[in-house]
Amino acid sequence: MSDKYDANRDRVLQVAAELFAKSGYHGTGVAEIGEATGLGRGALYHYIGSKEAILYEISSRQLAQMNTVADELALSEADPEKRLRGLARALMRNIAEHRAEWTVFFREYHALTDERRDRIIAERERYESHWRNALEQGIRDGQFRTLPRLMVKGLLGMFNYSYLWITPAGAETPEEIADEFLDAVVTGMRA
Repeated sequence: MSDKYDANRDRVLQVAAELFAKSGYHGTGVAEIGEATGLGRGALYHYIGSKEAILYEISSRQLAQMNTVADELALSEADPEKRLRGLARALMRNIAEHRAEWTVFFREYHALTDERRDRIIAERERYESHWRNALEQGIRDGQFRTLPRLMVKGLLGMFNYSYLWITPAGAETPEEIADEFLDAVVTGMRA
């Protein structure tokens, strides 16, 4: 595809993410997306296919990006606490820079159906496994005490909830906030 096609498609996805974040997936019509992008129905479908395809693309893009970061950290950072810190910093930065997309993901991914929903759930679980692996390695290495099974869900919940309030240009950077959150948790996890 051409650079122009990719740029237009990205614009459609960004506008749709903002509309879905504001009014909800079910509260936003294809006509509204077309009006906001200045594209007619035919041109809009050329770039996105269907409304559910937009939701899937919005949800999957950020997950794919975070899984790429997590995969790289798993290969490059042996220390589990440093790996957790890298995961936390990358997640907070990504949420801050893509609030609309994460708002849509957290609130709306359940509207996906069949294979699309299954793929999103699988990718989310793959991402969570990176956090779980770092925690389990920290326990095996004696860095962390034995932790409850739901620790990953709780830890990620603390970070994920930030989509409601974080900004990339706040008084503290997303990375500083991630460090503060992780410092508070790691203190309680230490062996």
